[in-house]
Amino acid sequence: MFTDLTDRAHQDFEARHQVREDALKQTRKLTRHAANAIRAIHRNEHENAEENMTAAVSIVAGLHESLKSFPEFYFSGYTQDSLKEYVEARLTIDFLGNKPLPTPEELGVEYSTYLRGLAETIGEMRRRCLDILRQGYSDDAERLLYLMDEIYSLLVTMDYPDAITYGLRRQTDLVRGIIERTRADLTLSLREQHMQDALKEFEERIINRDSQ
Repeated sequence: MFTDLTDRAHQDFEARHQVREDALKQTRKLTRHAANAIRAIHRNEHENAEENMTAAVSIVAGLHESLKSFPEFYFSGYTQDSLKEYVEARLTIDFLGNKPLPTPEELGVEYSTYLRGLAETIGEMRRRCLDILRQGYSDDAERLLYLMDEIYSLLVTMDYPDAITYGLRRQTDLVRGIIERTRADLTLSLREQHMQDALKEFEERIINRDSQ
């Protein structure tokens, strides 16, 4: 009586299972390439970073194709989280390189995923700021802090339920703390730079006076 129904159910579930398993493998690879790209750009290994992003782009295209008939898998947490990591990597590379940013449409992601990836770049820009400050204050650190402020100004306007933004509000709250800590670090570094410059100028005046 239920033989036909049983066979069709097995076929449907087996097909979905295979699609889901493949998607899981691809999303893990996507996350790995994104992480490798970020690691490479912090080491100034630009070619390595772009090679990982090229591989990531291919995976994103494959996910779009393989999951177009399975939106429940495409919009699942694991897929969207891996796409968020991809966005974070792409935007981090472009922010650090002072390049124009791609749009959500160009990256092929949802706006909620794009904005969550954008929020994640704040931590990577703080990391670069701290790397810069180890060598002394610079205008590039100031540029990155300005970008961080601009991102926060954008994020705080997205006052929508989590069902729409997938946790963006919580990320925005975290972003504010990261920016304030970075601002404090830059302010301290700038003060130290001014003090060093003043001491150097004073020392030079003493040397010039004594040599006369």
